[in-house]
Amino acid sequence: MPRKKLLLGRTDKLDLPELGLYEIEAKIDTGAHSCSIHCHKIEVIQQNNENVLNFILLDPLHPAYNNKSFFLKDFFEKRVRNSFGQVEKRFIIKTPVLIYDRIINTEFSLSYRENLRYPILIGRKLLRKGFIIDVSKYNLSYTSRKGIWKS
Repeated sequence: MPRKKLLLGRTDKLDLPELGLYEIEAKIDTGAHSCSIHCHKIEVIQQNNENVLNFILLDPLHPAYNNKSFFLKDFFEKRVRNSFGQVEKRFIIKTPVLIYDRIINTEFSLSYRENLRYPILIGRKLLRKGFIIDVSKYNLSYTSRKGIWKS
């Protein structure tokens, strides 16, 4: 039996528990193919003869910034067309995101989004997993589930 489609608005506040981010503002963008998250430091380093992606999410001006470095072995690089139509290489990671009561494993490209209002962009690749968008609404998931992850 197909899952009920859930309504999302133009923005929402999402949790990315494996990255330690809670109630982070996200723009829901049906024009974007994939999801992205703001990083201000991204580099590939060598650890035990393996490539490891080292990154820091958000930036010092964001209220949720914690200067925490992440080290992931599971990543890949992909060419992505940005909002200006330019093709750029980005690193892609997989992490769960909480929307309503659904935990959805999804890919995020790591992107420098400092000049953009929302640190997270949610695109069609995730939205096709059971969401309908009403651009006149805001924060529908967030207001329905406050506190699920926080203890």
